[in-house]
Parts: sequence; structure tokens; C-alpha cells
Amino acid sequence: MKHRAVGAVLFGIGVLLLALAAGLVFVVAPALTKLPYDLEPSTSVAEASNAKFLQINNGSIKVNDGDLRSTVLVTPSKKDTAKLDGDLDGRAVVWQVGQTVDRTDNKELVSAYGAKLALDRVSGAAVEWKQAWLDDAGEQDPVAFKGQMYKFPFNTEKRDYEIFDRDLRAVRPAKFAGTENIEGVEAYRFEQVITDETLNLAAERVGLLVGALAAPGATQGTVVYSNQRTVWVDPVTGSFLKVREVQKKVLTPNVGAPVTLLDADFAYNEATIKASVDRAKDSRGKLQLLSVYVPVGLAVLGLLLLAVGLLVARRGAPAVAGEARHRAAAAPAPAAVDAPTRHEEPVVEEERPTAEQPAVDRPGGPLSDEIPPASTNWKSDDEPTVPTQRTGDDEPTVPTQRVADDEAEKR
Repeated sequence: MKHRAVGAVLFGIGVLLLALAAGLVFVVAPALTKLPYDLEPSTSVAEASNAKFLQINNGSIKVNDGDLRSTVLVTPSKKDTAKLDGDLDGRAVVWQVGQTVDRTDNKELVSAYGAKLALDRVSGAAVEWKQAWLDDAGEQDPVAFKGQMYKFPFNTEKRDYEIFDRDLRAVRPAKFAGTENIEGVEAYRFEQVITDETLNLAAERVGLLVGALAAPGATQGTVVYSNQRTVWVDPVTGSFLKVREVQKKVLTPNVGAPVTLLDADFAYNEATIKASVDRAKDSRGKLQLLSVYVPVGLAVLGLLLLAVGLLVARRGAPAVAGEARHRAAAAPAPAAVDAPTRHEEPVVEEERPTAEQPAVDRPGGPLSDEIPPASTNWKSDDEPTVPTQRTGDDEPTVPTQRVADDEAEKR
């Protein structure tokens, strides 16, 4: 009985471990491949040396040279995420993003922008959300964000994706260009090339630039934008490990020579690359641990316990049966219920004949040691013999009693 109980316990634990392994694979791991609601704010810094840039300071519009630092801060908006409804409820998260570009020599602000958008939790792509906005000129303009912006999908594939460009306010293809090793992590490299596209700027802004920077007589112009963007992505988590943007903006007035407004080569600094790689390694480790190593270990242990439990239970079954047979053989026979009590009669020894006392012949009868004749009508010696009555030729109606030999002679 003890073996069977132990076997049942081991079998039950094995089933529980298998269920837990399945839960990790089909419930926990998929939950880890989604943008969390409680994501911590993150900061990335890109630097550009010997850059040429437009700077507006105290009403003065100039093109300066120097080193620039771009800082992007991404902060999840829990409040706005909680208000999402319809198809976005549970599917998307809201991020608020801010970027500043400063001079590294005197810390003066060169440019800044802010944005709020909703991202799909699995693909990392921007989704349509009515409250999305972009502010790069002092006003929050509604913008229909699309494509990838600050993250790629979990389990990124070796194919082309679309990346949203803030200056164009539209998506452009980013082609898969190969793999590279970034600080010990295999990364997918994607390249997006934008060449001489005209920016859709307000006429007032272009007019200010033309009046301050173009040759005399120019009254209008356009701003042409180019960017060669390269993104190194961790394919497991979809996070950016490294980003480089070679940007150029040129003012082309209707009179005079073009004026370069921006010529800068921005790239993540070493501290940002290291922090990004560390986050990716940590996330990779958790995903592999909970989606591969732990489930496999639990499944193997569960199957082992199932086998051991069955083996112990089977070994216990013959022992229980043998113990039952042993108990049945050793148990005393039960007393008969309602059996009549037997009264022992005294044993009477049979008198044997001797020389002094010869044997006496005793008539046979039902109480004698002789076997009675096969007749069902017995008469005692005291009753008179009744002659056989015949009625003509009929058979006797009463069985005849055999007469003894001495009486026959007398008759």
C-alpha cells in the first residue's frame, strides 16, 4: 500500500511539472515577447563631430560648426496606455518621446522635438491612434505615425522593414543588409537611404531662412533633405543596439547658391551601445531561460517522475496482493453462525464375547448393527402377523411380512 501511495505522489508531481513546462512555453514566454506596461524609461545618446548646423538663438539665425550631442528620452505613458480602448486595448502601449540636440562646447540648445505615439506590443511598429502628435516647431501637430521608429519586432526577420522618418513624416523602406557582431551580440543591420527629398515646411519658416541666409533678391526656396540611416537590431528582442544617421539639409533659394543647413554624422556613443547590449543580453537570457531551458528541464524531470511513479506503483501491486493472501491464510476460520450445539454422547464400549459369557443372538432391527432389509413396512415383535389379504387375482394390497423359518414349520 505504501508503494502505491508513493507511486501516485510521484506520478502526480510529474504531471504537474509537465503542465508547468507547457505553461512556460505557451503562456509565460509569449508574454515576455511583448512590450511591457511597466517598461523603465530609457535614454540613448548619439554624437556628431565637426558638424555644420543651423542655430537660431535670440532671433539670430546662423550656420555654425562644432560638435553636437543628440539625446533621446523614451518614457512609457502608463496613464495614456490605461485609457486605450477598442482594438488597442491590451494590444498597444503609449510612449512619449523627447529629443534635444545640444552643442557640446557651450551646452546651447540647437533643436528639439517631442512626440507621443502608440506602439504595437509585439511588432514594435506605430499604430493608428487619434491622440498621437508631433511637436518640432512649438505646436503639437496630429501625425499618423507608421512603421518602426524606436524598436523592431521581437524575433526580427532578415527582410526589409519600413522606418518612419520624423522630418518627412512618412515611412521609407529599410533594407536588410547583413549581420554583424556588436559587443558579443549578433545583430541584424538595416539600411535606409533617403536622397534629396523636399521637406514639407511652412512657408513662414522657409521665408525666414531665405531672408537670413540666401543671396539678396531671393524670395522663396525649398529645403532638400537626405539621410543615410543604419540601424543594428538585436533580432531576439528587436531593440536597437546601435544607430547611425548621416544627415544633410540644404536650402535651395530661387536666387543664389544653395545653403547647407545641416551636415552631421550622428552615431551612438560607446556608453549607449554598451547599455543597449547589456539590456539585450539580459532580455535574451530571460527569454531563453523561461522559453527553452526551464521548460525542457521541467519536461524531462516530469517524464522521469512519471516513469518512476508507474514503476513504483507496479512493484507495489504484487506486494499488496501477496500480503492479502498471507493474511487470508493466517486468519482463523470464522465460527459457524446459528449452528446447533453438539451434545457428546458417552461412548459405550461393545461387549465382546468371552468363554464365560458366550455371544447372544440379537434380532436385527433399525437399532442393530445389521443392515435392515429393503422394506419400508416394519412390524415389532409384539404385533400379530396379519395374513396377506387377496382380492381375487389382484396383487396384495398390503406388503407381506416374511415369516420366520420356525414358524413356517409349525404351520
